[in-house]
Amino acid sequence: MSERTAKGCLVAAVVWCVILGLLGVAYKFWVHPHLAKKLKEVTGSTSRYRDELVLAVDSFSGYCVLRSEVFKQELRDHGIKLNVEDDKADYAARLEGLRAGRVQLAAFTIDSLITAGTRAGDFPATIVLVIDETQGADALVAYEKALGSLQDLNDPVAKIVLTPNSPSEFLARVVLAQFSLPRLQANWMVTANGAGDVYRQFRSAKPTEKKAFVLWEPYVSRALQQSGAHVLLDSGQLKGYVVDVLVAQREFLRDKPELVRGVVEAYARAAFRYAAKPDGMIKLVGDDARQTGAESLDTAQAKRIVEGIQWKNTLENYAHFGLLTGVDQGGLPTLEDMIGNITDVLLKTKAIASDPLGGKHTTLFYDRILSELHARRFHPGQALNVLPGAGTTSGAETVRQETELPALTPGEWNTLRPVGELRLVPISFARASANLSLDSERELQDLARRLKTFPRFYVRVMGHARAEGDPEANRLLAESRADAARSYLVNQGVSAQRLRTETAPSAMAGGEAQAVSFTVGQRPY
Repeated sequence: MSERTAKGCLVAAVVWCVILGLLGVAYKFWVHPHLAKKLKEVTGSTSRYRDELVLAVDSFSGYCVLRSEVFKQELRDHGIKLNVEDDKADYAARLEGLRAGRVQLAAFTIDSLITAGTRAGDFPATIVLVIDETQGADALVAYEKALGSLQDLNDPVAKIVLTPNSPSEFLARVVLAQFSLPRLQANWMVTANGAGDVYRQFRSAKPTEKKAFVLWEPYVSRALQQSGAHVLLDSGQLKGYVVDVLVAQREFLRDKPELVRGVVEAYARAAFRYAAKPDGMIKLVGDDARQTGAESLDTAQAKRIVEGIQWKNTLENYAHFGLLTGVDQGGLPTLEDMIGNITDVLLKTKAIASDPLGGKHTTLFYDRILSELHARRFHPGQALNVLPGAGTTSGAETVRQETELPALTPGEWNTLRPVGELRLVPISFARASANLSLDSERELQDLARRLKTFPRFYVRVMGHARAEGDPEANRLLAESRADAARSYLVNQGVSAQRLRTETAPSAMAGGEAQAVSFTVGQRPY
């Protein structure tokens, strides 16, 4: 065989080896997997799920329905598979998951959503449902010897111990935004690692230390078992501040609104089913605590948690989204107003530098899904998806309303437990008269709005009389100015039964001494 022929055979052999190698690789990595996949499909079954979603939450008990078996079953009926991820309340990571599209749904408190979006410079998700509002599950607790009321925080040495980036921090910020505490220092916050750590610091504090401790259940109940401990303020005395919502990623909502609608319907039905059962929510909260790996709860502890959370039903969601008006709305604040009030708290306490929504608070929620359900007369307890007519039906939902405060006798006014003096710009009047200035009318309009968020407090409208000059004339002027401020508040919708005018000597001199202040109190527990 010639040398040329030998080389040709060698080249041909190498080429065939390469070809066979490539065919082997192609078979291993492409042909065989494809055949195996086809075999599995032929010998398998069709998935009952058409879509798969990721929901980001944390272990808060208010989210128990989102983790429940009934909710998952309702979603299965819609062909939706839900994967629930616990991100340990890392709101920045939760928002980033939404921005990247890896997460389609998530739960936030409204304040944490605003704060996280401000820091990220973007709001990649929008509110589609109100989940719950805490009704006493969070509280400021202190030793009465040190802090008899919130007003005692008006001291340079006072501190508030809390868990940062949590509803407990926001509750503290509500106090700072709404009450006059000018002597409280800028370094008022003492951070802790969760409610358990706050509770340990409370137990180790001296009863005379001017410290308030922001806790959530079951630690609130445990703290109150200590001698001399009492509640300065809890979330049950607020309205529209500590609110949890479900958000949907904006692109996902735009492209697949029917899936988000399916999730909202499934949640409404699941929540209704648990609420309709005797002790249904208590059992669910207990089961949920075991599922999340949280501290084990006995029935009494689970009951306290349920009493501290108000899960919002379908009709209440209609009201919050502005789909009900007048009497049907039941006095519930709209999402637009809640977002505005919460943003105001964050601005006043310097948690954010400016309003990230530019005053356009409706851009943070999407009302079309609930609007469509309302138009269909959807109701989770009705098999035919219709709301009851003029009459009531068994199991029908209602909008739960705040009970109006009753009128008090003079003796009962004198026994009110003091809460604190409200923060506002001094009310000004025309010289030597009780005529309100335009600026003061605007300030009182804002005060009337704020008082709606404190529905359980009575208000003393205090006219202050300056010391110099004619004492009786000064007292009469102070009284007439307090009456003018009270009348204006009543005209703005504040119940007259909540208001009482009084006069007192002023600690200041000059025209500024003839001022009007507003202090709130509550009936003794």
